[in-house]
Amino acid sequence: MKLENKVAIITGAAQGLGAAIAQRFAQDGATVLVCDMNVEPGTATAAGIVDAGGKACFRKLDVTREADWISLMESVRNEFGRLDILVNNAAINIRETIEVMQEKNLDAMLAVNVKGPFLGIKHAIPLMRASGGGSIINMSSICGLVGHKFTPEAYTVTKGALTLMTKTIGVRYAKDNIRCNSIHPSTVNTPLVQELFKDPERKKERLGEVPLGRLATVQDVANSAAFLASDEAAFLNGVALPVDGGLVAY
Repeated sequence: MKLENKVAIITGAAQGLGAAIAQRFAQDGATVLVCDMNVEPGTATAAGIVDAGGKACFRKLDVTREADWISLMESVRNEFGRLDILVNNAAINIRETIEVMQEKNLDAMLAVNVKGPFLGIKHAIPLMRASGGGSIINMSSICGLVGHKFTPEAYTVTKGALTLMTKTIGVRYAKDNIRCNSIHPSTVNTPLVQELFKDPERKKERLGEVPLGRLATVQDVANSAAFLASDEAAFLNGVALPVDGGLVAY
């Protein structure tokens, strides 16, 4: 198993895409820390991984609070003695355009989508360095690569920041054998998206922009994350990987 003996932190992992990444990492042999604000679904996700024969535990984490990150890294150091993988997956999208975006909502998005990964990386680096290196994966979006007419501006701002943060970390910490890459999905087929797609026009517009003619699945994205986390991707650093069916190839 290509992630055997590796310890991985995944944020926003209680459900949806984060849970799928956690499950895939565990299948590949990693010990997974399922981190999320939502205790009940997060605990259930970790328990499901264990029931399936994997290694996982739940940790409550508010990615916007530095004290939470410090506490998490301390527990990882004490319990496992190493950290190999960090996946910054937690994110929010308050769908207000720039003309109506409330300041408090902009602040919330910047806090979760930018400050959260920044703090996670800040406190992961020393532990990864002591472990001999590691892989940091930032979950960006096609909106971190292009202006997307169906997506409000604030989300694009946060994902664009995450894209450049990825490259900066990859360049600065390569000397410590710490790689940093970002994944850029197009619309992912989640329960929330299915709810949005009850509007047939919205479904048509989203499917129409993808050359492969379908939505990304959580497995599509989790497979990409598993590859970037593994030693098979040992020479990939600072990469912005679209998982989008060709959308940004236009």
